[in-house]
Amino acid sequence: MPTGVALRDARDQLFDAAERVLLQDGPSALTSRAVTTEARCAKGVLHRHFTDFDAFLAELVLDRVARLDERTAVLHETAGAGSIVDNLTRALRDAFGPVAVAIISLVTSRDTLRARLRRARPTGVPILTDAAAAIASYLRAERELGRITADADVDTLAPTLIGAVHMLFADRQGAPPEVGAVRKVVTTVLSGVEKDPPH
Repeated sequence: MPTGVALRDARDQLFDAAERVLLQDGPSALTSRAVTTEARCAKGVLHRHFTDFDAFLAELVLDRVARLDERTAVLHETAGAGSIVDNLTRALRDAFGPVAVAIISLVTSRDTLRARLRRARPTGVPILTDAAAAIASYLRAERELGRITADADVDTLAPTLIGAVHMLFADRQGAPPEVGAVRKVVTTVLSGVEKDPPH
């Protein structure tokens, strides 16, 4: 990139470039040089917008979490409609798309990034924690509507669903699991909790 030429929307372009590197080559390949090369800009551009590479990565993670939050908010709106298993199966498949799985791998592989993220988010792993909170909120709404048992422990069910489904998606090189595999997990975890739908 020629010196003196402004990179439009540099932050978003750098984030998109980092996402491409992450998806193509994994967390270990994510360096400032790889990002700026992918973005086709000078390395200094990244450092003009972020104090260091960990700050860049932390902002990338938080940006992608915000996007996930927008999508999972839709789950809460489905409370009371359709099948609980179907609603959760769709939401979990959406939550564990390729970018989310790659971001989780990035966070768990970099101690310095986790330390930086803890300043903004003292507990939990971004995306996993956010998805669990969204599912707990949804299950709470379904419990209030009487569609799951009154004694259902939604704060245990939600992370159980997240952990079990994440295991299905965690192999970055493999194809995503079939809908039926996710549905089976949801059905098993909710066994004894979901009330029979009205006939």
